[in-house]
Amino acid sequence: MHVIVAGCGRVGSQLAILLSYEGHDVAVIDRDPESFGRLGDAFNGLTVEGLGFDQDVLKEAGVRQADVLAAVTDKDNSNLMIAEVASKIYEVPTVIARLYNPERERTYQQLGLDYVCGTTLVAQALLDKIMLGRTHAISVRGDVEIVQFVGGSAIDGETVLSIQTAEEFRVAYIIRDNTEIIPLPETRLKKGDVIVGALKTSGHARIAHLKEEAR
Repeated sequence: MHVIVAGCGRVGSQLAILLSYEGHDVAVIDRDPESFGRLGDAFNGLTVEGLGFDQDVLKEAGVRQADVLAAVTDKDNSNLMIAEVASKIYEVPTVIARLYNPERERTYQQLGLDYVCGTTLVAQALLDKIMLGRTHAISVRGDVEIVQFVGGSAIDGETVLSIQTAEEFRVAYIIRDNTEIIPLPETRLKKGDVIVGALKTSGHARIAHLKEEAR
């Protein structure tokens, strides 16, 4: 895959190194050229100086060929702008943004942006999302994540009980039409419901088919 990482702070540099180690083609964008020093001498990807929402900078980073873009600067507004440009103008298949302020979560949801919100293990959570699809981690502790994803056609008409997996995934609540619902095991789900639950790291692949299909 060709992956663009916008932001070369602690999280961005860790993510770029992890992706490079996995053998992916990685381009890193940051307005501060000194930040690229965090990548180390072994990093063999592309570095581009500039703002991640600047279209000329994105083109230099290979946005037209990008499979994934991760917006992980230290500012929510910048990450939102980068994600919007990448998804709406260049139609990058998978766009993920880091979210610092949980109060902005509803804005990200309304814009249909995929994101990771948390303070620990964020780089690994982003890598998991890139590799396994449209699920974002609200928080991570050990090998258990509180995750959220939009349900696809696979959940339509299914019960909460039927989509749970023993010892790996449990539904805590759903969001439907901007209303939070604590469901019963027999509650029927609808395509487009936002599912929030607890997930063991080992369960990502098992719930992949439940998610909304990537745009």
